[in-house]
Amino acid sequence: MERADEALTGTAPEPFGPLVTADWLARRLGTSGLVVLDASVGVHRGAPRRIPGTRPFDIDGALSDHSDPLPHAMPGADRFTDEMRSLGLDDDSTVVVYDTAGIYSSARAWWMLQAMGFDRVAVLDGGLPAWEAAGLPVESGRPAPAPRPGSFTARPRPGWIVGGDEVTAALIDPSSTVLDARSRDRFSGTAPEPRPGLRGGHMPGAVNLPFGEVQREGLMLPVAELEGIFAGLVEDREKLIFSCGSGVTACVLALAARLAGYRELAVYDGSWSEWGIPSDRPVVTGR
Repeated sequence: MERADEALTGTAPEPFGPLVTADWLARRLGTSGLVVLDASVGVHRGAPRRIPGTRPFDIDGALSDHSDPLPHAMPGADRFTDEMRSLGLDDDSTVVVYDTAGIYSSARAWWMLQAMGFDRVAVLDGGLPAWEAAGLPVESGRPAPAPRPGSFTARPRPGWIVGGDEVTAALIDPSSTVLDARSRDRFSGTAPEPRPGLRGGHMPGAVNLPFGEVQREGLMLPVAELEGIFAGLVEDREKLIFSCGSGVTACVLALAARLAGYRELAVYDGSWSEWGIPSDRPVVTGR
């Protein structure tokens, strides 16, 4: 799997792989056409320190559809276009996304942009912690607005964001695997769900891969290790759907699968926030 440092020559951003290092970004920070986005959520949203020039990709705010009762629902194409233009994105921009937790919600921004037809996007491996550990500069205060509106246009890709019906079909499809990024205790139903009113357990036939297990010390595992993990879980199945609590850490597994060479990938947007609602959708407990 080609990483950014192997895919680039010169100083101008060029097409690259899904993951970049802090060193790669530091050497290109401020390059024309490069946009850096902070996709932090929850307690990490609006952190006081950030990589210089960063603009906010606000998943908890404008970049979720708040008319949907489910958390972090994907916004429509028109709304997404408007928000990306307000961040100064053009169709030919190069984007690096990060979050202040490491690799947590940045993968969600990476997946959303691709689902909307934009491929020139990568995740900063290790996020802000890796940047600061390398002794690289940070800034504080209010983020500077984009210098001008961008020309980005969303072009949604069918099948990248899926709903419960697609997941139901995948659970009985011998060519598909549904992978759940929640903790092992939540998957088994021995730990309560953090969102009230949801059932404990998992979808029958789903496979558990907690998102933290594809990382080590805040960085994504080497490709060879990721290949081994996925081969052991999905065998020869190529179609993978990822779920979690609200569609955020599912995208960390999507990133890991992409690094491991898988291409037929989808994210269940409602994830357990939808499936776990009391209904006739089946739920089982145990490992």
